[in-house]
Parts: sequence; structure tokens; C-alpha cells
Amino acid sequence: MTEENKITVIGAGNGGKAMAAHMALLGKQVTLCNRTYSHIAVIAERGGIDLDYPGGLSGFGKLAKVTDSIEEGLKESRLIMVVVPSTGHRDIATAAAPYLRDDHIVVLHPGRTGGALEFNATLKAEGCKTRPIISEAETFIFASRSEGPSEARLFRIKESVPVAALPANRTQEVLDAIHTVYPQYIHGGNVLNTGLNNMGAIFHPALAMLNTGWIEATHGDFEFYIDGVTPSVAKVLEVLDRERVTVASALGLRARTGLEWLELAYDARGENLYEAMHNQSGYYGIKAPPTMNHRYLTEEIPMSLVPIASLGERYGVSVRGIDSIIRLGCLMHNTDYWRKGRTVEKLGISDMSIEELTKFVETGERD
Repeated sequence: MTEENKITVIGAGNGGKAMAAHMALLGKQVTLCNRTYSHIAVIAERGGIDLDYPGGLSGFGKLAKVTDSIEEGLKESRLIMVVVPSTGHRDIATAAAPYLRDDHIVVLHPGRTGGALEFNATLKAEGCKTRPIISEAETFIFASRSEGPSEARLFRIKESVPVAALPANRTQEVLDAIHTVYPQYIHGGNVLNTGLNNMGAIFHPALAMLNTGWIEATHGDFEFYIDGVTPSVAKVLEVLDRERVTVASALGLRARTGLEWLELAYDARGENLYEAMHNQSGYYGIKAPPTMNHRYLTEEIPMSLVPIASLGERYGVSVRGIDSIIRLGCLMHNTDYWRKGRTVEKLGISDMSIEELTKFVETGERD
């Protein structure tokens, strides 16, 4: 089988299982790699994953290899799909550093904010001698979930997903490789664009936090984006959104506003976020998280809000609203999300001017 038909998926959670099975059904030779073997033992025994995709490609996706060895996983393919929570990107980079080749293309699904930068900085810290292409998607292409130890369900495939490489002048190489399986990916500019257009940073942590009492009292038994978004809650989300867009503007970027994103993604319009979110029919029926110990906070605060706030502080933008949500999260979870999160120091860009940062993400060159 040709090299373009060999693809490795790292991660066997909701997204990784669905992607591995789907690509196998598309005729690709897929290697599934997961750090904890017990999570993939049944898949290995059966040799694949059952995928249920109503109205789409369903069936048994036979996998070429199932392994807990990162070395084996990277050996098999040139295109590496990393489908793990963004809190795991640093660990994956650390484990992969000795085995990555110059011809490898690594795609983070998604990067959240600063994923490719963190992955690259980690490889450098680990002494990686090669220069693989590290890239990130703005969002995950699937809406999917795990249905059992070797079963996955796919609800929807997005029609358009921006992706960007670090450096951006190699994004076309990523697109050429990934289009052999998913033509839905489009050029996303650079990794600052994809990271600062991370709408989950705005729509998830603050919304959950402002509904803490209701979530804990009902275990999430209410419509998160409808009942949870009152006029006052929406005003807070608008403040956070303005700060995110302003950080992007300070870096010379034009980020989409929350209103623009809702119109683009769902054709949902309104005079403000309250109206637009209530006009998004797809939000109806989506329940709130059952607990505050949820990825909307434990992942989105350190991997989305902290890097946006850190960029703002580094480049002179007021981010008091975002910082307040981060600090409330620290108090609520008795943890230091600033220490755990993706600060400009961890992203390896703390010493760069805006001009130097732009040059780095576009060309990979440092002055």
C-alpha cells in the first residue's frame, strides 16, 4: 500500500476511535496508537472498531495495527493524527520526540490555543533532532462519541475545518496529505489564527461557571446553551469575546467574533450573543455538563483561556474578564491553572516581539 494510504491515529477516545474506524472504512491502512493498552485491548483482539454513522459510512473498520508503542505508531505512517485532549499534547510530544522524522506531518485535532506552539517547544526542549511539520486544526472535524470498548458513533462531519502548520509556509503540504482522506480541511492562515479563533474558549468555561449552582443542583439537567444563556450571562460572554478578538488584533490578526462564527457555522443570527445563541436550533436539547469537573473547565481553562490571557498580558491587551474566569476556576478546583496552562513561556515565544512572532509562525525562522 502506498505511503499516502498509511495513517496513524494517536488517541482512542471519542474522537480517535471514530476517526480511525472511519478512515479504515474509506480504505486507508490505519494504525491506532494509545498510551494505555487496556483502553485498546478489545480493539486489538477484534482487529478493528465498529462505526455507526447514520446516513453515512457504517460498518467494521479493520485496522492495520493497534499498539501502545509510540515508536511503532510513528514508524508506520507519514501522516500522524493526534486526537487526544489538549492537556495531553505535551506528553505526546515528549514521547514522540525520539522517533519523529523530517517527513512526518503531525496534525493536532484540535490544537485549542497554542497547541502547535507547545508541541514544537516541547520537541525542542526534548532535544528532537528532526524537523517534522507540526500543525493544528481549529476544531475537531467530527461530532462523535464512544459507544463501547470497540464501538464508536459518528453524528456529523463538519463541512469546513481550518488547519494551519507551524510554519504557515508548509500548510499546503499538510493539506495535500490530509486531503487524501478529508477534503473538508481548508487553509487556516497560521497557528495564531487557528488558536485565537477557538470559540470553545468563550462558550464553554464561563458559561459553565456562571451556571455552577444550577449544574450542581440538577447534575446538568437543563439546556446548556439555551436555559444557561440568560441576557446577563451573554453579556459576560461578549466581554470575553471582545478581549479575545482584541488580543488577535494586537497581533495583526482579524479573528471572527462570536456573532460571526454563529452565522458562519450555523446560519444563526441576532443583534447580540443572547439572540444569536437562542436562534441556533442545534443548541436546543444539549444538556449542561453533569459536574463542574468537566473538560469545559479542566481542559479549556489551561489550554484555551490561559494562552489567550498570557498573549494579552505579553502584548499589552487588557484581559481582565478572561483572567477573572481563570482565577475563579483556580479557586473552584483548588488548582493553579496559570501554572498548568499554556503561558507564552511554555509556548517558547515569551522573548519575541510581535514582528518576530509573526515571522516565526509564518516561516519558522527566529531572529
